[in-house]
Amino acid sequence: MEQIDFTKGNGLVPVVIQDNSTLQVLMVGYMNEEALAKTKKGKKVTFFSRSKNRLWTKGETSGNYLIVEEILSDCDNDSILIRVDPAGPVCHTGSTSCFGDETSKGFIYELEHIINQRIKKNTEESYTNKLYKKGINKIAQKVGEEAVELIIEAKDDNIELFQNEAADLLYHFLILLKSKNVTFSNIEYVLKKRHEKKK
Repeated sequence: MEQIDFTKGNGLVPVVIQDNSTLQVLMVGYMNEEALAKTKKGKKVTFFSRSKNRLWTKGETSGNYLIVEEILSDCDNDSILIRVDPAGPVCHTGSTSCFGDETSKGFIYELEHIINQRIKKNTEESYTNKLYKKGINKIAQKVGEEAVELIIEAKDDNIELFQNEAADLLYHFLILLKSKNVTFSNIEYVLKKRHEKKK
């Protein structure tokens, strides 16, 4: 991150908070130099509260901290984007975001994280973990079965069943990616590079 210019806003810069998994915008606040330094050091987002006229660590009373994953500055170095792992609802109303309820867009990355956690923690009652431990052949077989079921539903007119089979296929596909040490972002990158070649 480049050196932030705090002079334009009389010592404050706007800070956009974004969920690191889903990329949903969660809230906007302000930081001064001290707040930014504390955020970098403690890895929990700390703002400068204009109403309280002091530093304020998000979650200091609720426990819903914003754990820093990445800090970026814009092209003019006078605003900040922080990608976080939220420890709970961000908005004081109890919503995921101050801009509205949680969106399903980007959930696939949260699901990928959940899959990784269940495997990492070796959660015995987890279907995901049980399938993963059976190995690549069983996982690949399951992906094939789900693909066939999706094809069958595609030939009928029940959209709800079709959507459920598509979700099943995608879920098992994520487990297959995990077994190959590949992320969904890796696949997105391949698709993006293909698109760029066609421009």
